[in-house]
Amino acid sequence: MSDEMSFADYESRLDRSIKVKAPDFSTGERLRHLIFSGQFTRPMLDKLCRLADKIRLLAKSNEGHRFLNTLLSHKRAMLYFTQPSTRTFMSFAAACQILGMTCNEVRDLSVSSEAKGESPFDSMRMFSSYFDLVIMRSHIPKFAECCGYMMNHLASTQQRSVPILNAGAGSDEHPTQALLDIYTIQRAFSFTDPKDSRQWTRYDELRESFPGLRKGIVGKTIGFCGDIRRGRTVRSLAQLLALHDQIRLVFVSPAHPTLALPRDLKDKLIDAKVDVRECHSLLDTFDGKPLIEQLDALYMTRIQREHNSAEEEAELKDLDYSQFKLTKSLVARMKPYAAILHPFPRDKEFGEIPPAIDEDPRAHYFRQARNGMWARAALVAHIFDVDGEINDYHEQYNSERQIAPQ
Repeated sequence: MSDEMSFADYESRLDRSIKVKAPDFSTGERLRHLIFSGQFTRPMLDKLCRLADKIRLLAKSNEGHRFLNTLLSHKRAMLYFTQPSTRTFMSFAAACQILGMTCNEVRDLSVSSEAKGESPFDSMRMFSSYFDLVIMRSHIPKFAECCGYMMNHLASTQQRSVPILNAGAGSDEHPTQALLDIYTIQRAFSFTDPKDSRQWTRYDELRESFPGLRKGIVGKTIGFCGDIRRGRTVRSLAQLLALHDQIRLVFVSPAHPTLALPRDLKDKLIDAKVDVRECHSLLDTFDGKPLIEQLDALYMTRIQREHNSAEEEAELKDLDYSQFKLTKSLVARMKPYAAILHPFPRDKEFGEIPPAIDEDPRAHYFRQARNGMWARAALVAHIFDVDGEINDYHEQYNSERQIAPQ
């Protein structure tokens, strides 16, 4: 079967809305495959973030680490990454290893049977013969979705079928990046500090200057800056933020159709009752106040020049990008608790976030990258239905720590 014929088999299903598609990739309230960020519900996000916190805590002790390592030691994962990746690949590998899974990989098609003419669909079915989970990043649009449908068909005909996790599909979606971004933002907005005590907490101190400040994502103003249209991380995260009440999202990009907020995403957010604003500089103002001083979080992105056509390259090279780069003087004007994020890689030539900002306590992007390991471990645990075991062990673990002699 040719690639074209295989995609044609799924064409009618690909054209449906995510709301209609989502049930195809779940079993009850549990994910079977993760293809779109739109599969996450607010309760599911909250559960996964709490689970990530528990895995994070347990992994710090030898006993907890050994427990986690036993959960999926009988499972094997294939990391099929035919599009370049560093952090997503490594954090998924680490996440699987935390839970005891053996990992194998295909990262270079020139050393796979696809170099001999095997179709990607045949490759995926072969993987399902040897492995219990396929984590994939492909340059082929909608390929992960089609693989999910193929696995569902195999299951319906009593053949071997395994979960598919979309680790970034072309320019379409990046749902697990959105999950770790939400997890990072939630942790940032918990406003905790290692020095917190019964007499003093960072949150109490912040509320002296910001009396209306609440913990969590609800009611926050979050900015996205850079390549908005082609940023699959922006698209995925914005849709998850829209699940929270009283959210304002500000999109800062050059006024060029290749880079600006796409109409379909704007319409989705407005339909979800999000207050959507568009600006063309980090120095802009709205509602009479400077944008940079209103943000609770700022998600910086690089200009994705690798996607430029020759025509776009010629058009975009003459744009003034100075308004879309963070500087120490701009950071100095941000709220003291504001979180600065970046999905990486950052572009050393473009310089959207200079290294001089890295030591600022508001710079969360290296912690954000590490959080990918915990968030993805939580997702894999959810997929294989071992989250209940983690919750039970965590409860026992905490009880023993509380009654241990001081």
